Amino acid sequence: MNFELTQEQQLLADTVKRVIDKDYAFEARKQIVTSAQGHSPAVWATFAELGLLGLPLSEAAGGFGGGAVDMVAVMEAIGAGLVLEPYLSTVGLVGRLIDRHGSDAQKAAVLQPVVEGALTLALAHYEAGGRFSNTAVALTARRQGAGWVLDGSKIAAVDAPVAGKLLVSARTAGMPGESGGISLFLVDAGAAGVSMKTYRTQDSLRSADVSLRGVSVGADALVGAEGEGLALLEEALDFAGALLCAEAVGAMKFACDTTLEYLKTRKQFGTNIGSFQALQHRMVDMCISTEQARSITYLACAKVGPDTPAGERARVVAAARVKVADACRHVGQEAIQLHGGMGMTLEMKVSHTFKRLTMISQAFGDADYHLERFTAAA
Repeated sequence: MNFELTQEQQLLADTVKRVIDKDYAFEARKQIVTSAQGHSPAVWATFAELGLLGLPLSEAAGGFGGGAVDMVAVMEAIGAGLVLEPYLSTVGLVGRLIDRHGSDAQKAAVLQPVVEGALTLALAHYEAGGRFSNTAVALTARRQGAGWVLDGSKIAAVDAPVAGKLLVSARTAGMPGESGGISLFLVDAGAAGVSMKTYRTQDSLRSADVSLRGVSVGADALVGAEGEGLALLEEALDFAGALLCAEAVGAMKFACDTTLEYLKTRKQFGTNIGSFQALQHRMVDMCISTEQARSITYLACAKVGPDTPAGERARVVAAARVKVADACRHVGQEAIQLHGGMGMTLEMKVSHTFKRLTMISQAFGDADYHLERFTAAA
């Protein structure tokens, strides 16, 4: 498999890296974390100017029609810079799903503002007690006239506090745990009956527990066919999961680079600790884990296209998520340990990288969940 970027991909990667190095220096990131928005509107506008917000969207929607492989370099740069922008939620998950399965009216209302940087999106799907199951949907949607009324709650909706619209999974038939009867609805985040308990996650992203009480939406809010939302959601989550792997690789690459630099400069017993053979072996193991994660990430990104059968896609993405989760734990923990006590301090970026790697390994399902998916799809 050819892991080399095309000329266009390399130019894009270099441009994104320059932007992040300039606007997301560690001290600047601290200010963004504590800001009211929780992300940088200026950086988001720059992303729009560079065309990043339309990268995986169709040309008809104002995008470039790129696939996951085209986004790897962007996600790696985002991972290395610990970028807080709602890029994955807006573009790689909800925006792409609307582009592929939304109605013409939904595409017109959502995608152009997304590409222009005027609208952000978030997924509200997981519920209390459901762990990572995609079928544990208890929030209900019942017909009322020509529209629907949504009642229920969602938890841990990443980027929901900064989103203009939410993609909400709801049960229009059946019981929680059943694969049929799940539908998707596009809901204004500020609609009557929508409330949020917002908080900042361990990796400094903005998240919320979302309550929907008697939320009325029109018939045009339904995305896709009634009761057939599970397949659409699983495909979108696999695509986003592959992109998460790429983000993790970027974060791991930074962890390896900064740890190696530390080993070269930190002195103990009158010599650089990087000269100690035991630490050299551990550093090499970190780099090996990162490169293995990179390899399986490229495979996963190549398999989340529309031409891959659902079973094959699920199996490859599940394998990648398991391998990358193991690498996140290994590289993150080793980076902290090799930095010693300094690695635990909030003043060092490596501690925040460790937190992000830990959260990535849990997003959309932990290693145990994806191991079960891999076994079931085999």
